[in-house]
Amino acid sequence: MTRNYTQRKPSEYNLFRTVFTWLTCNLVYGLYYTLFCNLKVEGRENVPKKGFFIVASNHVSAIDPFLVVFAIRRLAAYMAKKELFETKFGRLFLNFLGAFAVNREKLEVSTIKTAIGIKETGWVLGLFPQGTRETDGNMEHVSRGFAAIAKITKSDILPVKISGATKEERKPFKGNMKITIGKPIPYNEDTQEMVNSWIKAMAELNKGE
Repeated sequence: MTRNYTQRKPSEYNLFRTVFTWLTCNLVYGLYYTLFCNLKVEGRENVPKKGFFIVASNHVSAIDPFLVVFAIRRLAAYMAKKELFETKFGRLFLNFLGAFAVNREKLEVSTIKTAIGIKETGWVLGLFPQGTRETDGNMEHVSRGFAAIAKITKSDILPVKISGATKEERKPFKGNMKITIGKPIPYNEDTQEMVNSWIKAMAELNKGE
């Protein structure tokens, strides 16, 4: 039977995936875009150095997860739409990165179990509250699922803003990429309040553009 990658065990975030993810995000994507697309990171002092949290950013391109891991200097296991696992290369690459497949229409038990398990690993959880790519800053379709996960895992949310990273913008020697990291949003039992806080935090990060 072919694995569907909707759930991962803590033991899967092992030395191999740690090294592979670190090298991929830092020495491949991070170094390349720093040298050739003027990638800059602001707000690294806001990233908790220890402990579990959820890093939630806007979503503008396929390289966003790599940029975020490079920016926060923490390993993040990303939730990815299940369609990305349909090709052999996609499954292999995402598997090596520790990503796991999710249903974007609803929050499933397997997703919750994986998130809870990640708390035991030293990694953090990465996701995109908008669910799909939004290059115009639209916040009308933010899912409450990420706040529900934060509530269940009793985790803070780290807001991250990505700009200048669309395929059209990241041209070698012409790009002006930037990642801005906000202050962590404290855990709250009210999921709608956490959603509102994240949207507000992203608006504040936008003011610095």
